[in-house]
Amino acid sequence: MLDLEKQLEIIKRGAVDIISEEELVKKLECSLREKRPLRIKAGFDPTAADLHLGHTVLLRKMRQFQDLGHEVYFLIGDFTAQIGDPTGRSQLRKTLSKEEVLANAKTYKEQVGKILNLNDLRVVFNSQWFEKMSIAEFLGLTMHVTVAQMLSREDFKRRLENKQDVSLLEFLYPVLQGYDSVYLEADIELGGTDQIFNLLVGRDMQKDFSQQPQVVITMPLLEGIDGVNKMSKSLGNYIGINEPAGEMFGKIMSISDELMLKYYTLLTDEDLNFIKSLHPKEAKVRLAKIIVSHYHGEKEAVQAAEEFDKVFREKKLPSQVPEFSLDNEMFLVDICVDSGLVTSKNEARRLIQQGAIVFNGEKIKDILAKISSSGILKIGTRRFLKIKKVEDA
Repeated sequence: MLDLEKQLEIIKRGAVDIISEEELVKKLECSLREKRPLRIKAGFDPTAADLHLGHTVLLRKMRQFQDLGHEVYFLIGDFTAQIGDPTGRSQLRKTLSKEEVLANAKTYKEQVGKILNLNDLRVVFNSQWFEKMSIAEFLGLTMHVTVAQMLSREDFKRRLENKQDVSLLEFLYPVLQGYDSVYLEADIELGGTDQIFNLLVGRDMQKDFSQQPQVVITMPLLEGIDGVNKMSKSLGNYIGINEPAGEMFGKIMSISDELMLKYYTLLTDEDLNFIKSLHPKEAKVRLAKIIVSHYHGEKEAVQAAEEFDKVFREKKLPSQVPEFSLDNEMFLVDICVDSGLVTSKNEARRLIQQGAIVFNGEKIKDILAKISSSGILKIGTRRFLKIKKVEDA
């Protein structure tokens, strides 16, 4: 293990809250003295199949703890995901079936291997303990959190003020997340800044169970490529870690210069003083290459950079453009979905309304527009589709 000062420097990079730093120092000192790794916990509810760069902020911090020699628990909330985390929600989240949750969880385990050392990772599912609990034991957990505490939550308070329902089921979520920490006897729990209420419940519950309270470390929420909202697949501002190299490169190049430094801080280990000395354009290309290299390899990153220059500086079509055969006249929305350019009709309609879809150089503004001829369809600045009318092929 590295010495205390170096560990603190690595742990604190990018962190927002450390509750408390004094306790963290004591735990690290004890770990070094006793040559005992600390137990680090981070929970992920598999409510969607794909991970994006926003998720990797926590994953990278977990990897840093692994590299420091600590014991990292990747907690898959297969039980709690069926309830749904109410954090930041304006309405009750749709519950998922166990089958949906397990299918998503499987993809999570495959994807996190791109960041975490799977050989040293403790993967646990919270259904392992919750499904064994009796009703009496389960209800007993509710004694550790008061109604007043729950009503103090900003998201619950806001929903009640707006006369929106808050279910008793949602009240249970922080209780269950807190008990995860008790069961695992976590020394440190990691989470986003929006998770701080749930993380602190874990601290309080550990005290009630005569355990040393975990140190809470929160990481910032990563804004998406729009530079405003938290990265989210539903908002279409995300960069998926399984996206093609060229798509990933182009999206990173589209972020603002102001957001670029935050991406460097949270998504790379680069020296920030050196990065600040670079021209913004050079720094952004470097950032895109680093991130694409991590998920696709250095060769793919170089090719993505060359392709980016070809399309955006030389105004040429990409080397490889997917083709779509058109038998008859079709709604543009259907073509976008059937070709795989977008994931849903709602996304296609939103892009049309934003003026982001162009066919043969003409911007499409009508969500009911139909295509009946061959041509080049362009979505935004990075997605292209060569439409071929069957009779023209």
